[in-house]
Amino acid sequence: MTAACIRRLTLTNFRNYHAAQIGLDGAGPVVLTGANGAGKTNLIEAISLLAPGRGLRRAIMEELAFAEGDGGWAVSAEVEGMLGLATLGTGIDPPAGEDAAPSRKCRIDRESVGSAAAFADHLRVVWLTPAMDPLFNGPASERRRFLDRLVLAVDAQHSSRVAALERCLRSRNRLLEEAHSDPHWLEAVEHETAEVAVAVAAARAETVNRLSGALTAARDSAPEFPHAEIALEGWMEKLLPNHSAIEIEDRYRALLKENRARDAAAGRTLDGPHLSDLSVTHAGKGILASDASTGEQKALLIRLVLAHARLIKEMTGFAPLLLLDEVVAHLDPARRAALYDALAALGAQVWMTGADPAAFGDIIGRAQMLEVRGGAVEPLRLKFQ
Repeated sequence: MTAACIRRLTLTNFRNYHAAQIGLDGAGPVVLTGANGAGKTNLIEAISLLAPGRGLRRAIMEELAFAEGDGGWAVSAEVEGMLGLATLGTGIDPPAGEDAAPSRKCRIDRESVGSAAAFADHLRVVWLTPAMDPLFNGPASERRRFLDRLVLAVDAQHSSRVAALERCLRSRNRLLEEAHSDPHWLEAVEHETAEVAVAVAAARAETVNRLSGALTAARDSAPEFPHAEIALEGWMEKLLPNHSAIEIEDRYRALLKENRARDAAAGRTLDGPHLSDLSVTHAGKGILASDASTGEQKALLIRLVLAHARLIKEMTGFAPLLLLDEVVAHLDPARRAALYDALAALGAQVWMTGADPAAFGDIIGRAQMLEVRGGAVEPLRLKFQ
C-alpha cells in the first residue's frame, strides 16, 4: 500500500449534511457529481479538516454546523494510512451557552490529540479549488497562504510557526503604538520575532527547493501542463543558502530596531517574511504566470499541485489524498486526459467534483461514481454511455 485512503467517511450535522456515510472501495478516483449547491464541495471540505489547519475554505468552526442542528458537528473517517488502519475524527460540541466559544476537538481512534497536526502522521491531504484560480494575479498574501499550505502538507508544525510570527508582529506593533513603551520589552519581542521569522522563512525555502526539484524531475511528463519554475522573493530567503540562521536573526533584529519609527508611523512592520512572495514562471514561454492566459494559469496551478503530491509521496512513501474541486470542467479534452493519466501514475485516492458526470467519461470504469443530492450521497446511476 503506497497511498493513504479513506475507507469510510461519516458526517454528522456538517454543513448541509444532517447525517451521511460513504463507504469506499479503496485507493483510486472518487467522483462526486450533482447540481450546483448540492453539497459536493462541502463533502470534500469535511475531508480537508482531517489535515492540519482550518480546511480548504478556512472557515470559522461555528459556520460548519448544520443550520437545523444543535450547533455541533462531527467528521469521522476510517483511513488506511501511513500507520495502518485508524479512525480520525474532528468537530465541535453544541455550545454550552450564548457566550461560550466552541473548542475544536480532534481524536485518533477515539483518543483525544492536541490538534489536527497529529492527523499528519496518518495521511497528508492536498487540494485544488476554484478559489485558487486567481492565485497568480492576486495579492502576495494569497500566494504566501498557498505556499504555507504546501509547507504544512510536508511539515505539520509549520502552521504553529506562522501563527507565532503573527502573534510576535502584533505584539511589536502594539508596543510601537505606545508613546513610552519599555525598550527592554520591545527588544525582547523583537528578539523572539527574529527567531520565529527565520524559522518560517527557512521552512518555506526548504519546501520551495524540494518542490523546484520535483518540478524539474517531471519536466518532460504531461506536456499538456506547462513546466513551471518557482522561487521565493524576499531578502531573508535569499540569504539562507549562504548564511547561518543566527546571522540572519541578528540582521533582522538590527533592522527591526532601526525601523521602529518608520513602522510606528505605518502602524505595521514593513519588513520581514510576512511580506515575502512566491514567484511562478511559465518556463516554456519565459513569462511570469501572472502574464499567462487564464487557461495556462490553470494548467500551471495543476502542474504545481501534481508535483507537490509527488514530492509528498517521495518524502513519506505514501501518496496523499487529493481533493480536486471543479477542476476538469474547464479543461480541454487533451488536458483532461493528461490529468487522469497523471493521477493514475501517482496512485493516490483522488476526490473530484463536477456537475456534469460526462466530464468524467474517461475514468468511469475505474472510478467510484457518487451522486450528491439534498444532503445525501448515493451511487450514481449512469444515464449515458
